[in-house]
Amino acid sequence: MTDNIDSQPEMGSPLDFAMDQQSRMTMATVRRAVSRGDAILAYQPAVQADRPAHVAFYEGLIRIIDETGRIVPLRDFLPLAETTELGRQIDCLSLSLGLKTLAEEPSLRISVNMSARSIGYPAWLRTLHDGIAGDDSIGERLILEITESSAMGLPELVGHFMQELQGRGVSFALDDFGAGYTSFRYLRDFCFDMIKIDGQFIREIALQRDNQVLTRALQSIAHHFDMFTVAESVETAEDAAFLIDMGIDCLQGYYFGAPTIVPPWKSPGSTVRRN
Repeated sequence: MTDNIDSQPEMGSPLDFAMDQQSRMTMATVRRAVSRGDAILAYQPAVQADRPAHVAFYEGLIRIIDETGRIVPLRDFLPLAETTELGRQIDCLSLSLGLKTLAEEPSLRISVNMSARSIGYPAWLRTLHDGIAGDDSIGERLILEITESSAMGLPELVGHFMQELQGRGVSFALDDFGAGYTSFRYLRDFCFDMIKIDGQFIREIALQRDNQVLTRALQSIAHHFDMFTVAESVETAEDAAFLIDMGIDCLQGYYFGAPTIVPPWKSPGSTVRRN
């Protein structure tokens, strides 16, 4: 929905000032939480399309917890933190939690999100190398998800980093594929292991002809480069069935499970199985 420009507050208005104040307070809360390590991962399954009852991997999504025990909504701070050192610290925390889960659960594959900016951040690199140094299987079960916009902003850095880590078994996923302005030359050079097709193309795909055409095009590009495909934001049985018939490799979304801070593999009521 397009906003009505006339309804927006003028810069410097009391409402604009109050929003800035709220943002500053939220960022301060997040900084304190991150400095204490007050965060957990919420896990969402990505299932195999040919065996939807089996989990291919879980995506671990960072959740920051404030002093009251409340989870701070990502939308309230992540866009502001992304280009700052706080964003790098959040990436460190997310990676550390994901590596800890992999060490504790030898049968799991886990993906964690990162920004390309974190590749040059010493603390993040130490966390990564320390986490995979003692056990080769941990690197082989780790998937690092980099958003399309982040990867395309630092193509040479990302490319060299991926080559080094793929040699140690780490997999890479291009997140939100199709949401930005991909340079297909870089896509060829990157050699991502998997591509996650952005949810805007997946939602209502069983009904929306445009979404069908666009998703098939993105799928074709991925398969041309021998990249595994994951459909994000799968929310209905109809959409899941359409994507399975289409030949998408994996499905992720609320239809198969919402992100949960209770590890699904420890839940006796879980109906989706992991390998």
